[in-house]
Amino acid sequence: MSLFSLTPSSLFHNSKLFFSRKELAKILSCYSLGVSIGNWKDYSINYKNNEASFFIYKKSNALPDCILTKYKKNQKNEILFNLKLGYKNKKNSEKIEDLIAILRRKSIKLI
Repeated sequence: MSLFSLTPSSLFHNSKLFFSRKELAKILSCYSLGVSIGNWKDYSINYKNNEASFFIYKKSNALPDCILTKYKKNQKNEILFNLKLGYKNKKNSEKIEDLIAILRRKSIKLI
């Protein structure tokens, strides 16, 4: 007889919020466009309990140029996205596509 029991739900329970495969594909597609043009050089991803953030850098050792964040609104399961360009809080949206469109325009403008 075992002293304790681990169920599959307790083994794989993770409260962190992540980007889905489709969301990450859209973000990386936009990022690769900026890299090919020469505007962006590096990226990083940070996961917290109720937040996932994708940071885009012009230089590897600089502050992020753009931050795309997926987060849970309050204690509800409502998911929102936020885009920060530099120090400005640019836009909140329920759809990541709206913010990706802004990033694409920014990437093309920087040429």
